[in-house]
Amino acid sequence: MTRTLFITGIEGADALLNRDGTALMIGMLLDQQVPMEWAFTGPYTLRKRLGHLNAKRIAAMDLDKFVALCSEKPAIHRFPRSMGTRVHQLCVALTQDHGGKAVNVWNGVTDAEELMKRLRKLPGFGEEKAQIFIALLGKRFGVRPRNWRKFAGVFSDTQPRSVADIYSPATLLKVRGFKQMQRALDHDKQDRPKVKRKK
Repeated sequence: MTRTLFITGIEGADALLNRDGTALMIGMLLDQQVPMEWAFTGPYTLRKRLGHLNAKRIAAMDLDKFVALCSEKPAIHRFPRSMGTRVHQLCVALTQDHGGKAVNVWNGVTDAEELMKRLRKLPGFGEEKAQIFIALLGKRFGVRPRNWRKFAGVFSDTQPRSVADIYSPATLLKVRGFKQMQRALDHDKQDRPKVKRKK
């Protein structure tokens, strides 16, 4: 496995993502509505506060206490209550269905269709997030079940467009630039006046 993910700028946080599947999955879960670096530092922050990142132990925690821990400054997310709840739900799902370890979601899976089904059952993993995670496993960790590129969709290509493409400071800048360009294009489309069609 290549384990080449580089994203947070914090050596310990990146090392945790590269060695701990649960940390990687929590980071992916948090990667929405905040900068990527903030999202993927979340698991490192949690581990420092808890002393571990054991999904079974997190699932057994009182939800309010866990959310309060997520909300301490610096918070793990812009919306620490809702996202902290979702992290707790993810850990419950991992405990119930995968022995409390995120790596069991993909270990031994030979077909990406099965991997996609497993990911989509997890709290917070919609289709696009699942596609990105499959690309992340394939590109950075060498986890490549049959048809993984098909199920990763556009995120399997060579365009630096997601966390799956970040393995150095330079590629982080490329992905950030791509995201900024996409946001600008979306904003431009929204600002264009609608042309009324003649009947």
